[in-house]
Formats: sequence, structure tokens, C-alpha cells
Amino acid sequence: MAAMSAAAAAAAAANPNSFLLKSNTQINAFPTTHSRSFTAATTTVNKRITCSSTTFQTPAATTVVTSSDRVFNFAAGPAILPENVLLKAQSELYNWRGSGMSVMEMSHRGKEFLSIIQKAESDLRILLNIPENYYVLFLQGGATTQFAAIPLNLCNPDDPVDYIVTGSWGDKASKEASKYCKPKTIWSGKSEKYVNIPSFGALEQTPEAKYLHICANETIHGVEFKDYPVPTNGNSLLVADMSSNFCSKPVDVSKFGMIYAGAQKNVGPSGVTIVIIRSDLIGNAQPNTPVMLDYKIHAENNSLYNTPPCFGIYMCGLVFEDLIAQGGLSEVEKKNVKKAQILYDTIDGSNGFFRCPVEKSVRSLMNVPFTLAKPELEAEFVKEAAKEKMVQLKGHRSVGGMRASIYNAMPLAGVEKLVAFMKEFQARHDV
Repeated sequence: MAAMSAAAAAAAAANPNSFLLKSNTQINAFPTTHSRSFTAATTTVNKRITCSSTTFQTPAATTVVTSSDRVFNFAAGPAILPENVLLKAQSELYNWRGSGMSVMEMSHRGKEFLSIIQKAESDLRILLNIPENYYVLFLQGGATTQFAAIPLNLCNPDDPVDYIVTGSWGDKASKEASKYCKPKTIWSGKSEKYVNIPSFGALEQTPEAKYLHICANETIHGVEFKDYPVPTNGNSLLVADMSSNFCSKPVDVSKFGMIYAGAQKNVGPSGVTIVIIRSDLIGNAQPNTPVMLDYKIHAENNSLYNTPPCFGIYMCGLVFEDLIAQGGLSEVEKKNVKKAQILYDTIDGSNGFFRCPVEKSVRSLMNVPFTLAKPELEAEFVKEAAKEKMVQLKGHRSVGGMRASIYNAMPLAGVEKLVAFMKEFQARHDV
């Protein structure tokens, strides 16, 4: 090459098969605190790459990442991830723990990835104290795919099933189930715009229902079950969509026949769906069940029937490690309660300037919807918040207003900054 330096040419001539990669990385991967103040991640890379008898010298590149470069992301999902988890993944991205390759390049049947998925499952079992007679499956397709998979695996086409509909996702689940069984909505909050949860004693459950389905936390409407109903039919079971409050607090898994969750809200990036199912419930799928929706197939193949979302599962594993390092889900719940209380107190203490429509006893710790007494100010609120590096506060398109999703990874500092902004915004506009 005409542009090759003399030094590079000399190096190539001396060793035409050489390949040099020098990397120095300084990253505090799992700090003991979860503050926005952390040591900057600095990466310096020098490369000499040999192709045939020619060596190319790429210039050194230095990237500095600081916390001040990041926003407080209140998105409902995909959502905020712990900064220390992201930095850990960054440090391992090019060469995972000396394997010579990235997780994104690994064979899903190789020993390296097997160690990743097995560790992820083990840590999740520790976090939720999952009994031995439950399978943990890492699947794809989002929780929405499970809306079909559940009836296909748990009942026959003519079997009755019950649904408690406390929001949009419960409603979607019930409608999808109608293609594969006989669902009955035994309670719906739609007429009141999904702001409450029914008294369990007043529910009229179907005597022969194969299962009772709930959405444990409605992401759009901000309604969360604080306790769980018990199927009155002794042969029935409780099924829960926990997508938006998964691993936000301890849960007695033994009360459920099945729990499922999309990972992209609390435990990882989009692309991973986690199913926790009692072992006696698999193996009876309807004959027309697609192979990719048959829980037995995935259980027998340890979630490796086909190529799984490898990098997503790896990220979930890092999040599980981080949750354990924080002291487990009891400690995580305490932090979530504190964050939610600060935000709800600000809304309730605004003399009506901000309003949360959800009944106080069932307000979500994860998703906080609120409106302004003056709707014409809502767009301005969202725009000004974004200028202050607080993003994705616009409410879901189906309900409007605002919504702050304050998942596990949202630090207390993010909520404190939001409420300070809310008070300042009110002071300027409440005249």
C-alpha cells in the first residue's frame, strides 16, 4: 500500500504473519453502590492487523464514558439497565473472560455459553427461591407470544378458563386465548378505565376453569396486585404475567402454576422471555401446537431447542448477579417502595396540579401514570424534562398524560431529580 508507513512496512517484513491487539480497560464493573457517581470507563485500543504480507496499523482510539453522558430513562420498556451491568458487559464485549470471542459469536451449544445460561438459571432460582419441581425456560417472542402458548399447553379447545382483566395486557391475553380455549372474563376494570383491582372474595370463578389468569402489574395503567387470588377450583391453577414487576420483590412461586415475563422491563434487554412453570403442567399441549410454543420441547432441551437470544440471556444473567449482590429481592423491594413513595407523595401533595387516577391501595411500584390539571401543559412538561435529561415520560398512546417507569435500575437520584423538576414546574405554572 502506498500509504503504509515505513515503520509498518518494516514490521510486516520482519513478521508477515503477525497479529497484535493491545487493549487497556479500566472499568469498575460491579461497584458496591449504585450511585450515578462512578469512575469513568476509559478504553484504549491499538491494533496491528496483518493481511497476507501487508500490515495495517490503526491509530489508537480512546473513548471516555461518564455518568454525565447518560440520561434518566423513564421508558416502560425496553427500559433502563443498571449502569454497572452495562459497564461489565462493555468490558467483556470483545473477549468474554478470555474465551477469545464475544458472547454474540459463541455457539449456543458450546461450553462457554452453556456456563452462561446455566449460571443465569441458577441465580434466578436463588433470587425467587424457585422450587425444584418448576422449570425455568428462556424463550423468545415476548410475553405476547405466551398469550397463545398458555392455553395451547394448559388446556383443550373446549376447556373454560378465567381471566381477571385489570388493564390492556390482561385484555389482550384474554382475546388471544379465545382462539384456543373458552376464556371468560370474570372481572374487568375497563368501564372505570382500569384504576382498581377487584375484591377476591367477590369473584365468581368458573367451577371447571383450567386456570385463572392475571397480569400482576399493568404497565400502561399502573395497577399492581399486592396479593394474589386463589383459584377456587382445586384442580385449577394461577397463571401470572409478571413482565413489568418481575424480580422487583419477593414472590412465592409455589402459589402459581406458571409465571411468565418479558425481560425488557426489569431484568434485561428486549428479546428474552422467561417462563417459570410447574413440571407436571408440561407434556399435554394441544395437537396443533407449534413446536416453538410447546413447553415440553423447550424443557427437554434446556431452552436450547433452537438458537436462543444468547446475548440477551447473558445480560439477564448479569442483572441477576447484580440483584443478588444488592442483597436479594427483599432489599430491592425496599428501594422500590422508597422511590415510589417519593413520587406518589409529590403527586398527591400538589393540590391537584398533578393527578394519579389509580386507587392508592393498588398503585404500581414500577409504573406511575399521572396527568396535569391543565392538559395543555403536558407536552411542555415532557419537552422541558427531556432538556433536563429525563426522557420517555410521555404516557402510553392509548391513555395519554405522563408515565414514569421506575424499575429496579432507576436510581433514587433519578426519582429525586424528577420530583424536584415537578415541583419547580408547578411553581412556574400553578397560577
